[in-house]
Amino acid sequence: MFQRILVANRGEIALRVIRACQELGIGTVAVFSEADRGAHYLDLADEAICIGPASSSESYLKIEHIIAAAELSEAQAIHPGYGFLAENYDFAEQCRDSGIEFIGPPQEAMRKLGDKVEARKIAMEAKVPVVPGSDGLITSEEEAVRVANEIGYPVLIKATAGGGGKGIRPATDEKSLRTELKAASAEAEKAFKNAGVYIEKFVQKPRHVEVQVLADQHGNAVHLWERDCTMQRKHQKLIEESPAPKLPENVRLEMCEAATRLVRTSGYFNAGTVEFIVDQDNNFYFIEVNARIQVEHPVTEMVTGIDLIRQQILVAAGEKLSFTQDEITSTGCSIEVRINAEDPDQGFRGCPGTITDLIIPGGLGVRFDSHVYTGYRISPHYDSMIGKLIVYKPTREEAIACMLRALNEFRIDGPGIKTTIPLAKKILMHSVFRNAEGDTKFVERTW
Repeated sequence: MFQRILVANRGEIALRVIRACQELGIGTVAVFSEADRGAHYLDLADEAICIGPASSSESYLKIEHIIAAAELSEAQAIHPGYGFLAENYDFAEQCRDSGIEFIGPPQEAMRKLGDKVEARKIAMEAKVPVVPGSDGLITSEEEAVRVANEIGYPVLIKATAGGGGKGIRPATDEKSLRTELKAASAEAEKAFKNAGVYIEKFVQKPRHVEVQVLADQHGNAVHLWERDCTMQRKHQKLIEESPAPKLPENVRLEMCEAATRLVRTSGYFNAGTVEFIVDQDNNFYFIEVNARIQVEHPVTEMVTGIDLIRQQILVAAGEKLSFTQDEITSTGCSIEVRINAEDPDQGFRGCPGTITDLIIPGGLGVRFDSHVYTGYRISPHYDSMIGKLIVYKPTREEAIACMLRALNEFRIDGPGIKTTIPLAKKILMHSVFRNAEGDTKFVERTW
């Protein structure tokens, strides 16, 4: 087992990893930028090292600074969290070349699955349903027109690299296809330094359902059931829950088994998420693999009782999974609301500022994963997420009621600070959400 782990991230997920390490008796090294200097969670680590100025490109994305910090502190492994370098296979390779274990999948699997065109090929090899689309990257406008005519409009133009909704554009006819093809490619080049795009059939009013998977280095792979992430805006998730409501049991089982097949086929180990869209007839199609821990992993932990960060560390240390698929059960219902410092009434404009008043809800079945506190300054330099409010109850109806109660109890104030709490309450109270009749565009259409 590792004696010391460096946490190559910040905020909520850094604190989450530090806590898991402490429970395993593992020493921790936190890294921080100048913007995060003085954050309370840094005091919980055994050592804290500054890796650069506020800009993430000069700190949390600076591979050589992070590896140097690991070598200086004699850390045997690095946990990347989510975001930043978590899915950067060059970072994973450089860690291992430096004799430092990367707590994540093998770099070759990351490389293949991080390229959405390659991931589609692997999915098809594993007999996982994929959305009809191009066989590979689109090389010309004429090829794009031909593919679109074959599969039928509307279509989605999608970047082969990256994520977060960047480089994704819909097209309803040939004219818009030609225009959006250029726009998607330019956006992908700017965001990911990779202009490659491909085309898929645009599935109308889909749900977004993902499967949590876990595999060790000894050939064992399991799924930990599914999460519904349909409530989102511009491909950014707002509310997640497990199990996925109104998903037929046979579809649920088929989807989870398909995710496990894909993991085995790709040679993947450690934690990951296989993402699907589900159409109105409950047909499911593979979208992509997130080769890291997800923001919404707590809902899976709540319904299965399995600590995913702990499992990531154990797998990276070479241990076998201590449970089989038959031993993993999903009971009750868990819902997570992401609380962001954003103003939904102003186009989700970020609202940085200093927290002057903070009341965190509690009670049976309520969990709040966050690093903030009264006096904490929400930085304009990074993601605006304040924390994640998670509830667990025996039924979905009880979980919704508990979440609304907790959100009403929640208070976070400070000059200029607004949050997404009011929008979350509107969603939770809406009949479409309560009846599980939403799709991925529901929030954008309604508000």
